[in-house]
Amino acid sequence: MSLEKVKLKNNIRIVAHLDMDAFFASVEEVDKPRIKGLPIAVGSDPMEGQGRGVVATANYKAREYGIHSALPISTAWRLSEKAKHEGKPEVVFLPGNHQLYSEISDKIMQIIRKYSEITEQASIDESYIDLSQYGTFEKAEKICLEIKKAIKNQEKITASIGLGPNKLVAKIASDMQKPDGLTIIFPEKVEIFLEGLPIRKIPGIGPKTEQYFNKLKIYKVQDLKKYSQKDLEKKLGKWGGELYKKIRGINDAPVQEEYEIKSIGEQETFFQDTLDFGLVADRVYKLCENIIQRLEKSDYQKFRTVCLTIRFADFDTKTRSHTLEKATGEVRVLKGEITKLLLPFFDSQKNPQKKLIRLIGVRIEKLNN
Repeated sequence: MSLEKVKLKNNIRIVAHLDMDAFFASVEEVDKPRIKGLPIAVGSDPMEGQGRGVVATANYKAREYGIHSALPISTAWRLSEKAKHEGKPEVVFLPGNHQLYSEISDKIMQIIRKYSEITEQASIDESYIDLSQYGTFEKAEKICLEIKKAIKNQEKITASIGLGPNKLVAKIASDMQKPDGLTIIFPEKVEIFLEGLPIRKIPGIGPKTEQYFNKLKIYKVQDLKKYSQKDLEKKLGKWGGELYKKIRGINDAPVQEEYEIKSIGEQETFFQDTLDFGLVADRVYKLCENIIQRLEKSDYQKFRTVCLTIRFADFDTKTRSHTLEKATGEVRVLKGEITKLLLPFFDSQKNPQKKLIRLIGVRIEKLNN
């Protein structure tokens, strides 16, 4: 069924955004019944507060301790210790089982596709679903409840869904009543719904942009709407024009049936900041091997662009890339190109202050067959 045919029914567009609740941690609870009900953090090894990575996912019990995704694992460990001293259960730290998460994610997508032919998997734990074919929001609501029930019955985990007239509104709505929520925003209620939200709820507004607007006494979307499109473009460039539409709930992006992989990348945070080329190169080459293995399992066979990311101990981050004349799928070529990009950071050319390296990342782009 084509998107155009779906959109033509009653001339109404209905989009759902499904977001699994604390997905990795929820899957771990089902897989390991002994830890069910305990606070769980999936991510790097905390190493008794000396770990260098971050939390990938924390369940809602762990969030009560102040632990959340992207939090430094060392901070999460200290919060766990604090809770333990207060007589609360300590956090269960798990390294993660991405193969298991992928398998469960595939099963959830199979459930979703029983209800809509137009489904876009945005990530391992979230999907957009075009429900326009059902004609009304009332019928779409019933479908959402059926999807949530099917996932809960089959996989024993919960999902939250936002239902709205486009992808943007649906995504924002899905975060409103977590966990296990369903939030419906009818077309005529979109602007009222958005106006009362903190500006950080708008996709694309991060900490720095929030701070910038806060200095201008802009805290909620309704404050931001006082600025014209021209004013926002003057302050933020092209993105200002996009933001003008976002805060009014305007979004025409279709739900894509096929999610196109645009790049494959991996990164690693070192346990100790270093300038040991042998150590860094060894880890970089391992990342290259992992990336090529993932490439071979994807729908693509070759790449043309190689990207290297370096993050120093002071969190200064540099990215360098090179596009090959001819696409390749050879790990030997990837390692060679990455080495060329890496070497300058070990001399005065790119690293005159001899700053230690905290994180290394490798990515391939312009994938093709």
